[in-house]
Amino acid sequence: MSADVIAGIAEPNRIFSGPVTFLKSAPKLEFLPDPTVPEIAFAGRSNVGKSSLINALVNRNNLARASNTPGRTQELNFFDVGEPALFRIVDMPGYGYAKAPIKTVQQWRYLINDYLRGRAVLKRVFVLIDSRHGIKEVDHEIMKMLDAAAISYRIVLTKTDKIKASEREAVEADTMAKLRKHVAAYPKLSVTSAEKRGGIDELRAAVLEAVAS
Repeated sequence: MSADVIAGIAEPNRIFSGPVTFLKSAPKLEFLPDPTVPEIAFAGRSNVGKSSLINALVNRNNLARASNTPGRTQELNFFDVGEPALFRIVDMPGYGYAKAPIKTVQQWRYLINDYLRGRAVLKRVFVLIDSRHGIKEVDHEIMKMLDAAAISYRIVLTKTDKIKASEREAVEADTMAKLRKHVAAYPKLSVTSAEKRGGIDELRAAVLEAVAS
């Protein structure tokens, strides 16, 4: 593991304030970049706030582009962190958008499944859950797939500024209870608000911890 990454765990803002650049999009496995550095993937239902959270994580406004059309992102998007790259952030296609064509949904599923199961440099998946809605059945499906593939993942609650403190406590408790049923789930939550920058420093530290694992 790079000494820069290890040092950055103590001060994660230093890593994320440095160079972060878009590398490429991969609509199919043959377009994946060479597996030369650790990768951290972000997954979540359509409109869970994934692009906004990635932008907040790397302190940029539009590195990851949000779309007003749910389900529009159909590719794996890779971003290099550091120059040369210390690790990569992978923005995965949103899942669970009911109005997407069946063929498109199948293509997303194949791409996600194949990437998750076959990527040796993948260190951890951060699964984003909208705190206003909690874990849905489609999230459980992804979590079960990660369990079966023995891929470590961590739940990230998003948009916590949109609910009351009491509601947030309730959804945290409910989420933790459900996590205990999933063998590959990391036993801690990340609680965030991209808009208010809540929990972002802690999420950066969690990413770097996963990179160095």
